[in-house]
Amino acid sequence: MRRRTAVAALALTFTAAFTTATATAAPATTAPAKAAPGGHSKATLLDKVPRRGVLRVCTTGDYRPFTYKDPKTGAYTGIDIDMAKHLAASLGVKADFVATTWTKLMDDFTAGKCDIGMGGISVTLARAQKAYFSEPYLVDGKAPIARCADKDKYDSLAKIDQAGVRVIVNPGGTNEKFAKANIRNATIITHPDNNTIFDEIVAGRADVMMTDGSETKYQAKLHPELCAINPDKPFTFAEKAYLLPRGDEEFQEYTDQWVHLTTRDGTYKGFAEPWQS
Repeated sequence: MRRRTAVAALALTFTAAFTTATATAAPATTAPAKAAPGGHSKATLLDKVPRRGVLRVCTTGDYRPFTYKDPKTGAYTGIDIDMAKHLAASLGVKADFVATTWTKLMDDFTAGKCDIGMGGISVTLARAQKAYFSEPYLVDGKAPIARCADKDKYDSLAKIDQAGVRVIVNPGGTNEKFAKANIRNATIITHPDNNTIFDEIVAGRADVMMTDGSETKYQAKLHPELCAINPDKPFTFAEKAYLLPRGDEEFQEYTDQWVHLTTRDGTYKGFAEPWQS
């Protein structure tokens, strides 16, 4: 009994001493979060754009109905041009359009020349390795456009990929990539100006072009000699979205919410209708 009592007393003494020491020790502190380079937390475009007063928008200006730059006046028009102005207005600023090309788009964007890329940009994994994409606003895919007299000759990839067929492409984008991945026997012609490329087909200097179905529909309206071939049953599945800086989740979430609302409340439809009539 004496041994058990002594052990119990010793345990009580140790517990009391530990409790006292803990109570009198300095309180532990949580290590502060590491600051971003420069000594401050990372900024988001959601804050920077309103302070700057301008939303910088990279766009090619050569892809109607989404983006077009008038060569005489320099003015931009298109569905995504109107959408860019709407997004800028939602942030209380104006849109400033930064000219780029399909070849230079990703380099210009990752170099920080603009805050967002807009103008019929297709979602690809290669681009997604370098930037974020917004919620998609349109489903699309590659489809042919040719002279109406030849539309039955080019309604499949097998018919297009024949010796003697001249497939025309614009450089640097998904059209060129698709053609090079699928054409083995036909001749690929690269034309640098996407605004005049369809005139090459009309003039007989090329036979067919494979581009997004949405563009074939619009260009067929501009050029009565040309027919969009099965644009609602394209060769591929693709989505169009807006290019956003990688790592800026706050700006991505805001843009996603804006896309979600504008594609459901009639805003996008209202901008698209003049280009569809």
